[in-house]
Amino acid sequence: MGLSFFRKIQQRDRDRVIEIDGVDLPVRIVENDRAKRLTLRIVPGGEALKITVPGHVDDWEIDAFLERNRNWAAARLARLPQRTALGEGAVIPFRGVDHRVTSTGKLRGVVEAMEVAGEPIIRVPGDEGAIGRKCLAYLKRQARTDLDLAVAQHASKIDIRPKSLRITDSTSRWGSCSSTRTLSFSWRIIMAPSPVLNYLAAHEVAHLIEMNHSNRFWALTRELCPDMDAQKSWLRVNGAKLHAISV
Repeated sequence: MGLSFFRKIQQRDRDRVIEIDGVDLPVRIVENDRAKRLTLRIVPGGEALKITVPGHVDDWEIDAFLERNRNWAAARLARLPQRTALGEGAVIPFRGVDHRVTSTGKLRGVVEAMEVAGEPIIRVPGDEGAIGRKCLAYLKRQARTDLDLAVAQHASKIDIRPKSLRITDSTSRWGSCSSTRTLSFSWRIIMAPSPVLNYLAAHEVAHLIEMNHSNRFWALTRELCPDMDAQKSWLRVNGAKLHAISV
């Protein structure tokens, strides 16, 4: 494969598109003056690549780096979980338990998670084309409910409050804490078991005091969530499966 298989998206930035196994993938270029070398990673969900580069790296070096790592990226992408679209018949985890998404057969009503004949399901009203969108809205509401509670509990332990809490569609990170004390979380965390969501809330609350990943930060996170190692491990092993679910 030649270098013609990737191209710059716009002249004013350094982002690119690369073709891998017949699929065009965006490549985000992030300049970091502290970086010592070029590094490549797959964005969670497998919808893009990200290259971190020292600020002095030329475009031709990025092109050559991408070409050298094309096969590596292809192999990693091939191992990612198959994507699941929210819709009628989809099976998705909800608070750690697999649920089948099914239509109520009615145009009106509310989305509900329940058990029918021993099977956990999420029942969604509306026409077939709206099931995915309505299911997503429900999952986001449940994520906010659980995260509001978990964040409040952890924040009260260290006598601090975030300015606000946001639910996002991010696939680049599970959560973040801004300098203005806004906590942001990916809605997909509602699909993980509740102890994992609790850990993520503790992690971001700890950032309200320690805006870093120093030893002090991890000690504070462990104080808030003593079983954090098990929950971090679960997210590392299973996170890609959650990122593979979307409308």
